[in-house]
Amino acid sequence: MKIDQLIAQIREKKTFLCVGLDTDLDKIPEHLLKEEDPIFAFNKAIIDATHQFCVAYKPNIAFYEAYGLKGWKALERTMEYLNTEYPEVFTIADAKRGDIGNTSTRYAKAFFETLNFDSITIAPYMGKDSVEPFLAFKDKHTILLALTSNQGAFDFQTKQVNGQELYKEVLATSKSYKNAENLMYVVGATKASYLSEVRQIVPESFLLVPGVGAQGGNLQEVCKYGITKDIGLLVNSSRGILYASQGLDFAKMAGDKAKSIQKEMEIELNKLDV
Repeated sequence: MKIDQLIAQIREKKTFLCVGLDTDLDKIPEHLLKEEDPIFAFNKAIIDATHQFCVAYKPNIAFYEAYGLKGWKALERTMEYLNTEYPEVFTIADAKRGDIGNTSTRYAKAFFETLNFDSITIAPYMGKDSVEPFLAFKDKHTILLALTSNQGAFDFQTKQVNGQELYKEVLATSKSYKNAENLMYVVGATKASYLSEVRQIVPESFLLVPGVGAQGGNLQEVCKYGITKDIGLLVNSSRGILYASQGLDFAKMAGDKAKSIQKEMEIELNKLDV
């Protein structure tokens, strides 16, 4: 997907919500466990109930790998359903991959070609030759972990390197990579006050912002520091939408929660006149 298509979808739907498909068999409604493929059954219901209120879906790959072949099959079915029924929606493989040379190329082929994701999250610790293989794919996007929302982010990401925090070094260095125009970045919502400094280095890049909702991030703060004239934000919510209800009404409640977030986002977008 081209960035222009993503921006157009945001403007049309008045939302920049990303729904994280972190599907956990221990948390989904009990009646779905009787289904032949409960993960897909849950995902399909969530997607059908929320698609009009969001512009992206982000399956966290660990939640599928944990169930072996059945999990991968559910992921394949989920992606086939999204790409067939809602092809306008941006898809993110939250895989946090990253390795050198041919290994990264194979990861890229797995997610960009076999599963047909639009983007993938990548850990940048191994540097340029672990990231550029992902950037070589046309109309596909690589989302680098820059400043994450977890408590351990302060172990390394904010340490001083060459006179500035490591996450700033990652941002600045990545701009020199071949096909860097295909880069996006993860910046956690719980670090919203850092967004103004992030924007000094990558003023126009799209940011994937997890941590709104269950992790305590604030949407208005994220927009205050991070939004651009072309929006430049994908704000993720996972648990708060997926598990809004454990009953038969789980899909409706998920849709209601997504709609509520969409309405908040519409207010922020109206400030931009988009």
